[in-house]
Amino acid sequence: MLHTLWKETELQKETDISSWEIFHENSKTGHYDKGLPNEQVVREMNKRYDSFPYKQFSKIPLPETNAPFAKTLLDTIMSRKSPEEIKPTVLTLEQLKTILFCGYGITRDNKEHEYINRPFRTVPSGGALYPLELYFYSNEKVQDLKSGLYHYAPTENAIQLIRAGDFDHDLSEALVSFQSHIAQDTAILIFITAVFARSTFKYKEKGYRFALIEAGHVAQNINLAATSLNLGTLNIGGYHDRVIDQFLNIDGLHHSTIYMNAICKGN
Repeated sequence: MLHTLWKETELQKETDISSWEIFHENSKTGHYDKGLPNEQVVREMNKRYDSFPYKQFSKIPLPETNAPFAKTLLDTIMSRKSPEEIKPTVLTLEQLKTILFCGYGITRDNKEHEYINRPFRTVPSGGALYPLELYFYSNEKVQDLKSGLYHYAPTENAIQLIRAGDFDHDLSEALVSFQSHIAQDTAILIFITAVFARSTFKYKEKGYRFALIEAGHVAQNINLAATSLNLGTLNIGGYHDRVIDQFLNIDGLHHSTIYMNAICKGN
C-alpha cells in the first residue's frame, strides 16, 4: 500500500507540460472575465509613470529633426537583415534620436480621449498603457555623448546619462559567449525593458503577454529605422537576464529586460 501511494505521488510530479504551456493557458481571455471600469483604469494609470522620470539625472535634449531616410518603406522591409559581420560605427545625435523616436517616441497627445490617459506612441499598445522603457549603452560611438548607460525620456524628447563609464567588459560577460564581442563592436546597445504592472493591473496575465508583443513592435521599428538609415541592426535574445537587469539596476521581476537591439555599421 505504501509503495503504491509513493508511486502515485511520484507520477503526479512527472509531467510533460512546460511552464510556457501553463502560462499560455492561464493568460487566455475567457467569456466571463470582467474588465475594470474605465474610471478605475484611469485612476490606476494616473498612479503610474508613463516613463520613469529619473529626476536625479539631468536631461540631454535630442534634436527636433529626424535624420533623412535613404530608402522607401518597401525597400527598407525588403533589405532588412541581420548583418553578416558586426562592425562599429559612429552615430550622429540626429541618427540616435531617429532610432529612439521610431522605436518608442511620442507621436501625438491624447487629450481628446476621456478614458485613455497616455500620449500615443509609434507602436500599438494594449489599452495605450505603454509598459516599456528604453535604455541604451554607447562607448564613445555617438557624437557629443560621453560613454555610459542612458535612459530615453520620450515625453521630453531627451535622454539621461544614468551611469558614465566604459562597460564593454561588463556587457560582454552578460552576453552569451558566441556574441560577447557585440558589446565592443556596435555603436549602441538598446535595452527594451518592461514594467509589467503598467499592463497587468488591467489585463492580468494577458498583460504580461501584451508587454512581450509590444517589445516586438518596438524592436521592428528600430530595425526598420536603422535599415533605412543604412545602418545594421541585430536583435539579441542571447543574454544573461539577471546580469543585464543588475547592470540596469532594475529588480528583474516587476521591471525586467525582455529584448535587446544592437546598432552597427551597415553591410
